[in-house]
Amino acid sequence: MTTARKTTTVFLTILCALLLAIVGLTQRWPAWTWATLAVLLVVLPAAAMKIAAARRGPVPVVFEEQLTAPPVERTDCQVSQVALPSLREDYDFVFSATVRWYLVESPGSAPVLNPSGLAAETVLNRARALTEKREPGQASLVQHELGGLLSRMFPDPTGQLQAMAENISLTLLPQDQERLDRLAKVRKDKAVWEHQRTYEQSRRQYLGEDVLKDTGSAVVWWLAKNDEHVEKTVADLGLLARLTSAANDSDVPARLQDLLSPPRPDEPIAPEHSEEPARQRSAADHVSDLFDAMGFTDGDPRREMLAAQFAHIIKEQNRYETAEELLRRFASAGDDAV
Repeated sequence: MTTARKTTTVFLTILCALLLAIVGLTQRWPAWTWATLAVLLVVLPAAAMKIAAARRGPVPVVFEEQLTAPPVERTDCQVSQVALPSLREDYDFVFSATVRWYLVESPGSAPVLNPSGLAAETVLNRARALTEKREPGQASLVQHELGGLLSRMFPDPTGQLQAMAENISLTLLPQDQERLDRLAKVRKDKAVWEHQRTYEQSRRQYLGEDVLKDTGSAVVWWLAKNDEHVEKTVADLGLLARLTSAANDSDVPARLQDLLSPPRPDEPIAPEHSEEPARQRSAADHVSDLFDAMGFTDGDPRREMLAAQFAHIIKEQNRYETAEELLRRFASAGDDAV
């Protein structure tokens, strides 16, 4: 610093001398002026430097060289095919990763250690704490969780180093993955089978406790299924009676036996060689047989009520003549009963 100050003073002195010389030559100063200027140019800089040194005092200025912190030395090691437990016993994850670490400054009395082993142990313990809470079938998801958990430097229990992991791989053994796939397929098939069984049980309960509870319920159900064909329902009365009895493991009631036997003698049957064909039974005749089978004998007001309902349904199917026949047949029967 002192050398630089001296250099600056000499440079300024020379510069001032040159300026004064130019001015003196221009103004044509006398000879004694040049001698005075020469003395001043030598004395004044020396006096200025002494005054500056006296003001600065005896304390020296110390400049320390500022150095950047040395770079942290990081090293790494490979951890391959390490078994880590999962939530299920006997199903282990297979863990592999690159472990990186750096040593933390420790006191001189610290014991000699193997940093790679300590870093690997630290990473594995932290990974184990996560995997033992996860299902083995979630290996790909747990791998990403470990990628986030181990992506930051964290201290080991002794505090002597910081460790992290990257290039993480987490899989299952092929035979374990195959077993899990088979178990998943069995669970899915079982769920489908249970739904099918529940559906079949519901159908059986509906048919046994509602539809086939008795012949009357079966007839109403069959009529609802074939509301456009009342004649078909009446023709199937015998079949429904047998079906209801079989469903309830009982005999056909005596009042329904006529539905199972051949036509009664009083019914008109065309002779074998008769020229006139036998009279066709009308829809009203079949409905009358249905009412008899249901226990609604002549004079029962329910016959007329049901006949009116049947007639309404038949009218919706554009069978107006059949509907009118039902109304006349059972209305007259009701009037006679009254």
